[in-house]
Formats: sequence, C-alpha cells, structure tokens
Amino acid sequence: MSGRGETVGVGVGVIVRHEGRVLLGRRLAPPGAHTWQFPGGKLELGEGVEACAARETLEEAGIVIGRLARGPYTSDVFGPDQPHYVTLFVVADLLSGVPAVREPTKCADWSWHEWSALPRPLFLPIVHLLETGFSPFAPL
Repeated sequence: MSGRGETVGVGVGVIVRHEGRVLLGRRLAPPGAHTWQFPGGKLELGEGVEACAARETLEEAGIVIGRLARGPYTSDVFGPDQPHYVTLFVVADLLSGVPAVREPTKCADWSWHEWSALPRPLFLPIVHLLETGFSPFAPL
C-alpha cells in the first residue's frame, strides 16, 4: 500500500522470545523507517496467521520459530496519506537458527532485547502494543 486508500491491511508481528529477551530489527523501509520492529509482514490471501508468522521470520531473519500463540492486536494509522494496518501479534519461541539480515533493503540488523528495556524509537504497532500492558512472557 503506498497511501491510505480505501482498504485496511493486515500485518502480523512476531514476538520471538529467547532466553528472556525478544528479537527486534531496525526497520529501513517506510512506514516507520528507522524504528525498531519485530519480524513480520503482510498476511497473504488464504494464509493462516501462524503460517505467516513462521514464513516472515524465516524470510526476514533466517530463524525457525516454535510454540506459537496468538497475542493481542492493534489498529495502526501511520498518518495522513499513510497506510492503516491491523497488526495481529503472535508470540513464539526461537526453535533454531541465529538471526541474520535476509532482506537488507528492509532491515539493518537484528538483536535481542529485554522487554523492560526496548530500544527507541519503536515501530507504531509496538508503541500501541505497549499501551495495552501486554507481556510476551506470560505462559503460552
């Protein structure tokens, strides 16, 4: 989506947990360029949420996730003439792999962070997620 248009997109944000931390990458592409984001992307037609989460984490960071659980959602309008997305969050544990940049035009790097000390600025859906008080470290 290049502009706001007449539709709402559906995105999937994957909160990957490992050793008490979550995976974040520095976003390069708009909307939200230069903010920290979870792996994720657009839900494709006919695709399940969990399948999208697994596909996006593998495509973007080269990792395999397991123990997926659906989390909350946010409604994110990025600004005038900007897209509107409903972001469905999925919580998952790292199953295998070491995060690596697989899409260098979209993400600068990946790193692990404590939930209580997330880097700033954050991608808008994460800002809205934090406003809900959600914690990804409740049992799945």
